[in-house]
Amino acid sequence: MALIASSHLMLIIEVAILMHLGVLLLLNFIPLNFSLVFVLSLILGVGITILFGIDAACLVLPMFNHHEFTHPYGPLAILVVVTSWSIIPVIEDQGSKTSNIRLLLILITAGVTLFGAIVHRDFLIMWALGLIAGFLIISKNFKQERSYINIRNVFLIIVGLLIVFGLMEGLSQLLNMQIISPLSRIDRMSNNQLSSLKMVMGNTNLWGHTANATYWGSSGLGNSDGYISLPLTFITFFGLPFPLFYGILVTKKDVIDYFLPGIFGVGFDFGYIALAVTIIWIISVILIGIKVLNKYRIQRERGNKKYLGREALLTGSLSAFIAQTILGFFIITRTINGSAMITYLFLSAMVLAHVVTTKR
Repeated sequence: MALIASSHLMLIIEVAILMHLGVLLLLNFIPLNFSLVFVLSLILGVGITILFGIDAACLVLPMFNHHEFTHPYGPLAILVVVTSWSIIPVIEDQGSKTSNIRLLLILITAGVTLFGAIVHRDFLIMWALGLIAGFLIISKNFKQERSYINIRNVFLIIVGLLIVFGLMEGLSQLLNMQIISPLSRIDRMSNNQLSSLKMVMGNTNLWGHTANATYWGSSGLGNSDGYISLPLTFITFFGLPFPLFYGILVTKKDVIDYFLPGIFGVGFDFGYIALAVTIIWIISVILIGIKVLNKYRIQRERGNKKYLGREALLTGSLSAFIAQTILGFFIITRTINGSAMITYLFLSAMVLAHVVTTKR
């Protein structure tokens, strides 16, 4: 009975531990050779592009509902695409041509950018952050004379983002669809952020928050009230008696989930102590990932090809983790909450799993 979670926070911790152990065992059970990682990353990249395309099409087809797959699968798109791009220098070092592969990757990258932006505007920010982080890591690890990231390319990325935002705003006005309007999102957040921030800052404690400050009023728990949680289906499937937001109640959760960065959401629902531990964990994951990548690079430069697949996979995982961290903790909580939290914990596990390698 002691292992049964009694709150949202305990459930998150238990799922995180199990996921990290599971991914660690999985990555050391499967032979992550170069070819396997390359093929899987391309297949998944095409699959995610198609999935985002279908979701984008559902926005304009009245008989279908869209699902905003960019929240749970957006970081995974960064993982597989950056992993694929990181393999290009390896192939080139082996003297093979990469023109066809580059063309496929350009099409995948463009498709994810377009379809992801149509489905959700916030995805564009995370996507750009992930690509920039990934290309910086690739350039550094392979000591490329011509880096993917330079002033010209950064300028092109910024211009591209502005063009996409402009096209989306024009499309929203033409079709009278506020759901895809970036300006509508900005207006909604600016109108609600200040009041949400005052509520959070005035009621956050070391171990949670003032109980009557939540939607539940005096019956609030004062900690783990469900503002930060795993997907509701996880909780209902196991029949756990946690407070949940349903239907119209979701608008009450939006004061944190939608209008504030994750540092305020985690701090409010779990307290400053939990926020401090979370920040330490995030920094540790990033530093460990960078250190392991450096070890992989040294082995590759010595002629050891054993870790080529793992190096590419770690590059993609770390880039996605960094991008989701920045967007979720400093811009909008929703991108690390609910179903997106599962992806976030998975990315953390994908980075930390490289700490252990088995001898074959």
